[in-house]
Amino acid sequence: MVTMAALFGWLSRRWLRLPLTIGIMLLTVIGSLGLVSASNFFPGLRMWAGMLLGAINFENLILHGLLSVLLFAGAFLLDIEALFAENLAIALLSVVGTVASTLITAGVLYLVLPLIGVDGPMIDCLLFGALISPTDPIAVLEMLKRVGAPKFIQAQLAGESLFNDGVGAVIFLALLEASRGATPTPAHFLSILTIEAGGGLALGVALAWLASQLMRRTDAFQVELLLTLALATGGYALADHWHLSAPLAAVAAGIALRRFEHKHPITMITSERIDVFWEVIDEVLNAVLFVLVGFEVLAIPFSRLPLEVGALSVVIVTVARFGVIAAIISLLRWTKKGFRSSIRILSWGGLRGGLSLALALSVPHIPGRTWILVATYSVVLVSIVVQGSSMEWVLKRLLAEETPPAVEDEIQGIS
Repeated sequence: MVTMAALFGWLSRRWLRLPLTIGIMLLTVIGSLGLVSASNFFPGLRMWAGMLLGAINFENLILHGLLSVLLFAGAFLLDIEALFAENLAIALLSVVGTVASTLITAGVLYLVLPLIGVDGPMIDCLLFGALISPTDPIAVLEMLKRVGAPKFIQAQLAGESLFNDGVGAVIFLALLEASRGATPTPAHFLSILTIEAGGGLALGVALAWLASQLMRRTDAFQVELLLTLALATGGYALADHWHLSAPLAAVAAGIALRRFEHKHPITMITSERIDVFWEVIDEVLNAVLFVLVGFEVLAIPFSRLPLEVGALSVVIVTVARFGVIAAIISLLRWTKKGFRSSIRILSWGGLRGGLSLALALSVPHIPGRTWILVATYSVVLVSIVVQGSSMEWVLKRLLAEETPPAVEDEIQGIS
């Protein structure tokens, strides 16, 4: 996987001139489809690719491996001041937005799936809505670093993506229990959300405080790096073991450690080498992750009917996100004087990635699993390749629409 990431990364930068992760994923998908075509003449190729994928547990690799490091890196490298300045918007987008998007996506799918001949019970539609509604922090953060969006837009999109995956995962797991026969009441569901999400956040902050205290009592740079790695991976594993929201624990740990760093600027925690280390880790693992996402096309059971559902899902998910974002941002503009945001940028910048695909692969073998997998992969592919690659152009165009006085306020009023 690392070798393929290096090769496709070189080809992407040298010939395609595409952003690194988008080029890597696009070339991997093209290569995977090429393997499928070539297997008609050389059956051994498809067998080899199947063995390669069979050796990788994608769900565990993402949810219990890469995600801990990537979430911590994304949170630790954020602009903390900008993040806290947008706390209300982030809270509404990540909690209310995720719940509303889940319900809207599921409801519309439930109504339209029978029209194309697909039996879509409500629980299947809700599962898909829950796994596809959270924006992927890995894809979003990579995109934001590339396009150079205004700081408040970066904070809103990045904060939403970092927190809504934990909320979405809790909703998804509760629905997964319901699909297996459990019938959680709204009160039970709310208590699960509160305990798991709140407990994950509290654990992350507590462990970050402990790590910062230990880091101030050593002058060994290598030990400080090990402590941050332990915080990212050990904290995630501990939250997972205690049935708390591990993604939120990793996010809280990264933000809290940076916050403690700001309060004690004379300590070694401020070392630029730690920032560089986490930037490199973030970029390398991102590249490997997008190779894995691209190769997963070999494991998706594509056929005509699921592909139709996939195309329909792309439209429904995009429109549902725009509607939810428009409602929340309009409410914030009405209630919070001087609030700045952009409905179109937030809507188009809400990318989906490996997290949604990992959750889709964890869906049990229910009748709707095939269309859920195909629909998820379709949304992820369009999201990363189309939305991700066009985001810079969209941002420049929206900025160009502004009058000169409004440019000073970056993109205030764009909607």
